[in-house]
Amino acid sequence: MSTHGFEPAADIFRERRALVLDALGDAAMVLPAAADACRRGADPSPYRPDSEFFYLTGFTEPGSVLVLRGFGELRRSVLFVRPRDKTAELWGGKRLGPEAARERLGVDACHPLDEFGQELGILLKGASRLFFRLGSDPWVDRLVRGALAHARARGARKGLGPRGVIDPGETLDEMRLRKDAGEVESLRNAAALTIAGHRALAAELRSGVGEWELQAALEAVFRRRRGSTPAYPSIVASGANACVLHYSENRSRAWAGELVLVDAAAELGHYCADVTRTYPVDGRFTPDQRAVYEIVDEARAAAIAAAAPGVPVSSVHGAACDVLADGLASLGVPATNGGKPEESTALRRFFPHQTSHWLGLETHDVGDYSIGGASRPLEEGMVFTVEPGLYFSEDADGSAARFAGIGVRIEDDVLVTASGVENLTAELPTEASAVEALVGAR
Repeated sequence: MSTHGFEPAADIFRERRALVLDALGDAAMVLPAAADACRRGADPSPYRPDSEFFYLTGFTEPGSVLVLRGFGELRRSVLFVRPRDKTAELWGGKRLGPEAARERLGVDACHPLDEFGQELGILLKGASRLFFRLGSDPWVDRLVRGALAHARARGARKGLGPRGVIDPGETLDEMRLRKDAGEVESLRNAAALTIAGHRALAAELRSGVGEWELQAALEAVFRRRRGSTPAYPSIVASGANACVLHYSENRSRAWAGELVLVDAAAELGHYCADVTRTYPVDGRFTPDQRAVYEIVDEARAAAIAAAAPGVPVSSVHGAACDVLADGLASLGVPATNGGKPEESTALRRFFPHQTSHWLGLETHDVGDYSIGGASRPLEEGMVFTVEPGLYFSEDADGSAARFAGIGVRIEDDVLVTASGVENLTAELPTEASAVEALVGAR
């Protein structure tokens, strides 16, 4: 297994840690990196660092643990990493080691990982509470539980050590929800790479092409960019497969007269894009396909237009639902039960998911969607998806039967700016004729 080691721009990670330390007060935080994973036996799986750990360190070696202490003047940020080991590095790649890691990451102290157990109790002494996600790493979890039990046993007499555990997201989610300039640039790069991949896939469309062949064309573009990976399992769903929201088999062939829904995006620099387009396999929408497609694209445009700083995120969903309901009505398909379209069970038959989710280090990134029971207002620096869709299953009946087997979703990535929003994926067209022109355009 090889690792990417330390990544540049260490100052931003020091700044983030400083903000967390200020917020912690007399509490401590323990963040383990994601553990190494294996497929079978000793065969390694591709490694991805835990998002919270990466957000505060920029470090991508497995088997590391960060401890932050909001109290005290010394050793406020302490990192534990794997030591240098020539034999282990022969098999798994070079390690930075404690001394180099402390210097390059700017932490107060850095120790070999095998010292974590003996140091943990010392570091937590004096903490009133501990921010730690129980179950995140079995080895770290066991040591933390032991430290908590010890603190509980001594706490009644001496008041030493944490006696309460809080999820780190209580502090980190709000920070991660608002992206800084470097994060926005990473998201732009992931979006640009994703667009290139979609264009390559569209160029391969033809009757009889395998969904797996289209997936390969798209992901090859990602891989050529320094081995970038898909942000999530690519969905390449032709025909009625497009009506399965999380379709992932990608084993069917796409035929003339069908649509293929492609929900696939790149992860670059650990930041994720999330893009969906729906293409006609032979480069021409049928009249019914175009009718459904244009309703979805109008809903996408209306949802983006509804977004701005201070606007509740639920308004984005509401704007999309209004257009979808009106559009279905124009096709003779009832889609409301009275009241708001977004609350209609009739519309949910054809649009069963939300229009948006947060985007960042995770495809479905952290952050609450409501505050005090009310929908959260959008703020500058937030990044979210806009992804309306309409899906008519093969057994659609009544007035919807003529559209049976048609599934359309169109998804863009949107940044909230100081004065409005910016569509980060606007360079990949959505207008029906422009999408047709992409098919087979080599």
